Parts: sequence; structure tokens; C-alpha cells
Amino acid sequence: MIDLVKNDFPLNTEKKRQDPLIQKLFHAFGKESVTLQVTRTGFPIVWIDASLLLKMGNFLYTLPDPYNFLFDLHGVDERLREFRNDLPKADFSVFYHLISVKRNNDIMLKIPLLEDNLHVPTLVSLFPNANWYERETWEMFGIFFDKHPNLTRIIMPHTWRGHPLRKNYSARATESEAFFLNQKKEDLEMRSLQFKPELWGMKRRDKDVDFMFLNLGPNHPSAHGAFRIILQLDGEKIVDCVPDIGYHHRGAEKMAERQTWHSYIPYTDRIEYLGGCVNEMPYILAIEKLSGICVPEKVEVIRVMLSELFRINSHLLYISTFVQDIGCMTPVFLAFTDRQKIYDLIEEITGARMHPAWFRIGGVANDLPKRWHFLLKEFLQWMPKRLKYYVTVALKNSILISRSKGVASYNQKDAIKWGITGAGLRATGLDFDVRKWRPYSGYNNFHFDVPIGGGVSDAYTRVMIKVEEIYQSLIILEQCLKNMPNGPFKSDHPLTTPPLKDNTFQHIDTMITHFLQVSWGPVMPVNESFQMIEATKGINSYYLISDGGTMSYRTRIRTPSFPHLQQIPSVIRGSFISDLIVYLGSIDFVMSDVDR
Repeated sequence: MIDLVKNDFPLNTEKKRQDPLIQKLFHAFGKESVTLQVTRTGFPIVWIDASLLLKMGNFLYTLPDPYNFLFDLHGVDERLREFRNDLPKADFSVFYHLISVKRNNDIMLKIPLLEDNLHVPTLVSLFPNANWYERETWEMFGIFFDKHPNLTRIIMPHTWRGHPLRKNYSARATESEAFFLNQKKEDLEMRSLQFKPELWGMKRRDKDVDFMFLNLGPNHPSAHGAFRIILQLDGEKIVDCVPDIGYHHRGAEKMAERQTWHSYIPYTDRIEYLGGCVNEMPYILAIEKLSGICVPEKVEVIRVMLSELFRINSHLLYISTFVQDIGCMTPVFLAFTDRQKIYDLIEEITGARMHPAWFRIGGVANDLPKRWHFLLKEFLQWMPKRLKYYVTVALKNSILISRSKGVASYNQKDAIKWGITGAGLRATGLDFDVRKWRPYSGYNNFHFDVPIGGGVSDAYTRVMIKVEEIYQSLIILEQCLKNMPNGPFKSDHPLTTPPLKDNTFQHIDTMITHFLQVSWGPVMPVNESFQMIEATKGINSYYLISDGGTMSYRTRIRTPSFPHLQQIPSVIRGSFISDLIVYLGSIDFVMSDVDR
């Protein structure tokens, strides 16, 4: 068991053991079957044998206030990890992050696996959204999920060899053998692209009907990125469909293993490229939690301000492209005018626009410039009347309402079953907003409401909730403008702030510390941490494992768009192709957030 502060370890362990949920697990399965790991994640982590997974999963699922939300599922290559004190022997592990929505509590189950027996039972029967997560874990680590309905590649091409997130898999192209595309390889690749409905779980025909198969994407404007959906049609009606992802994969989690904690910050901007600083927030907060860094109040407010600016920026693009998908062009041009004002303000503050990489471990890159409040005030005066114009001209249009109201609808139970977060979940009537339920970066000091729907999430409700969220973001920004604290823009901590230059000239220890921090990068304590935030498209989170080095041992990025696309078939079956276009526009996803 690993903990940063050695003297605090027995107290922490005993405190975790007294957790009522842990006591229930001890009572139901025996203390010898559960190994408790103490971390800085903020929730219990227990190691169990693979044979207990289904029993314990079902136990947690059937509690009075059940752990009914499978938030994340993935793997870790444990073979090169040096600090595994008192943890079960393992070459690999699989972790299951479960949330009880009613309790607002989490638990993580971990399964230790040896290299000669990489098998765990599938959880698809209990959590349908485990399907895609298990497929990705299988292809990234080579861990088999027994009785999985379709354990095939999901991110990488079907001809791919090897498991990219294993530690012995090269991280750079220069570390691999040179690739030559000869005729034999080309023929093999072309054959792998041939469409066979049976391999996708589709039937060629019904008793009385021959079905038609149609490719939507991967280069279709309504697919919102390099995204393909294979449609099985009976006339215009969708009998079945299979989302096909993986065209946009960039290996962000693998890159984290060869970038210092600090130099990885620019990569976080590009996970969901419309979110900018919003994507930096969970990574930075997880590192600060890992190293015990507290930031000044001014830093918290600045981070909130930048996050809400990017939230509005992303929502404006979403709303306007949704309207465009239904057939109206004007809002897109208006939205880009409004987004330009946001980018001007962001550029004034950070020096960059889409990808500022401006948040820092322990603070932000620079203090606010002199003109920031004038530009923010001007934007706050401009945006409300423009937003009202969007609603009046486009979103209250009778054609748009008839095309989207009641389309692609699902209830709260289905949303939780498929791992839906953000506006899609709140449209079902559940006010799960991380900024309110689990405040971070000082959000508990801000007054704002969480817009929710009436019980059913449909395309129209989802877009109108985003409109209301913009109004709430404007309210938050108004508070940032009026209540920006004085003080430093970074914490005085050796892992984030270089020592005073005068001290480096006089004290050799200070000089050595400064040199190592700058040349090697900060060395993080041995531990694990986790942070979720309310991103622009749902809940985004970072789960970090430090093995006491200058780089992350394992960085797991949980993005909202991945489960949102997995839900598509269950929602759209029986609808028409035109409804699918409206549905895709209402999800609010980008493919970099899916494939990572």
C-alpha cells in the first residue's frame, strides 16, 4: 500500500478501513479477499481476485443506493512499477471505477493479473457501457474479457499487431523498424477493409426483407469529424447501426509516459480541441493533489474564468452547428463572430487562442494583463443579447422544433446505464454537475444554477440546456470580473516555482534544486491521484500513477465523447436517417475526445 506521508500511513489505512462501504465488503467477502490501497484519489481502491469481480460488481449494483454508474474501465501494465508495497502480485491490472449517483460516492475495484493468465470476466451483462471499454483495454494491453459479445479491435486497424499501451511497446516511430508498403501488405490492408455485415453483428436479410447497408462517413459533414457509422436500413428506417471509431487516434496516454509532468500540459489542450484550458484543469488538479500543492485564491478564480470562457466558446459552436445540421446557415456565421470576441480576450490573457497551455502546476503561466477586465466587461455586455437572438431566430423556429423535439430520446436510467454525462444526463432531470456536486478550483464560492430537463433527454432539450448553461457561465464570469482577488498567480512550492535568483547565486542546494527542476522536470511523489471536472461535453477526468519519477507511470484520460458515441445504436434504432443527423448534432462530440 502506497502513501506519500509515511508517518500518516497507519492512520490513513485505519480510517479507510472504517469506511462503511469497506466494512460491508469485508463482511460480505471476507477481509482476506479484499486488499485496501490508500491513495490520494479521494475514494476507496480495493484489489480483488478476478473470480470475485462479478459477485462484487453485482453486490455493489444491488445496494440500497447502488453503485450503478460504470464511470471508467481500463488497464495498467504493472511490470516496470518499482513501488508496489503490500499490493497483490501483478504483471497487469484492470481497474473499474464505479459511482453511486445517489450517494455521490465512488469506489475503484482492481484486478491483479499475471502474464500467463490475462483473463477476466466481462461486465457487459451488468454494465452495457463496459463493451467499448473492454474492447479498448483488450487491444491496448492484450487482456481478455471472457464471454464478451464482440471482443475485436475498436481503435486500431484490424491488421495491427501488438498492444500499444504495454511498457515494452515502442513509443516513437524511430524506435520501430522501417515500414515498407509492398504489394502483399497493400492487398492485405485492402481485404481487411471489405465490409462483411456478419463481422459487425448484422444480418444480411430478414425473413421478408433484404436490408441495405449504408456508410455514413468517415468523411461526411454531418459526422462531425473522422467518424463512420454503418447503417442497416429497411427503406429509410434504421434497423441497426454500428459506430466505427479509431480514425483519429493519436496515442495521448502513451505520450504521457515519455513527457515530463510539466511538458505534457500542451497535449491536454488537444484531447478535446475546443475546450482549451478546460482540458488542462483535471490534469493540473490531479498533479497538485498528487504532490500536495495548494494554490492561491487568485489562481482558482483565474482558472474558473478561463474555463467558463472556453465553455461558452464550445457551446456556441455546438448550438450553431446543430442548427446548421437541421438546415439553417446563419447562426454559424453569427457564432464565429461571437467566438472571435472570446478568442480576443483569451489571447490578451494567455498569448494564445485555441490551445493556450496556460495552466501550470501550482498556478498559471502569467498574471492577468492590464486590459483583461475591459475586454471581459465588453463581452459580458455583448453576449446576452446575441444569445437571445439565437433563440428567437433559430431555436424557436417551428421547423427546427418539429425536427428535433422527441427525436433520439432516452430516460435517466438509460443515460446512467450508458455512462452519459453533461447536458445529455442533465436533460433527463438529474442535476449532476461536477462544479456543484464535487466543487473544484473554488467553484463552491460561485453562485449559479444547474439547468436540467423534465425527465427525458431529446435532441431539442439537450441544445436548450446548453443555451441556458451559457447564461450561467456569464453569471460566473460576472462574479470573476467583480471579485478577482489580489495576490500571487502561482504557489510558492519547489515543484512549481523556481527559487529566487539571488538564492541560487548564494546557496548550492538551491542551485541544484533549480537545475534539476528545469533540466529534468519536477519529480512527483510515489502515489496515485484522480480528478474529474465538468468539461464542455460532459465529465472529463485524469487518473495518474506516479512511480516517483519525472514522468507519469500511467495516465488514464476518461473523456465524455467515448461513451456518448457508444450509446448511439440503442437510441436511434427504429428511427429515420434524418433523425440520426439531428441526433449526431445534439450529442456535442469531437473525435479527438473519442479516440485520444
